[in-house]
Amino acid sequence: MVEPIEGLPENVVGFRGIGRITSEDYETVLIPAVEAKLAEDKKLRLLYCLGEEFEGFDAGAMWDDAKVGLRHITAWERIAFVTDVEWLSGAAKMFGFVMPGYVRVFKNSEIDEAKEWVSS
Repeated sequence: MVEPIEGLPENVVGFRGIGRITSEDYETVLIPAVEAKLAEDKKLRLLYCLGEEFEGFDAGAMWDDAKVGLRHITAWERIAFVTDVEWLSGAAKMFGFVMPGYVRVFKNSEIDEAKEWVSS
């Protein structure tokens, strides 16, 4: 499941991944929120947290993630990715190099630092 993170500044959209994340989660929660934020602003800041409750993605969710990222590749101003899952941290760092904005990976214990960084 993907749920919005409330209480973030207006220029930041945030999500928390809990359990197994599906393409339906992307299509009903994440993508509509990203599209709505982009209708307001040309640039987007994203906080994406995959904490201890995260269990994985299905193939459709991974495909939807790639599609939304590439569809708006020039819109990503800052992405704060929070996880203790090593392969996801590595992937985020690797793909961060192709993004025109800034991508930074944080450990779950650094969630407050991630919120501050993505908001500044």
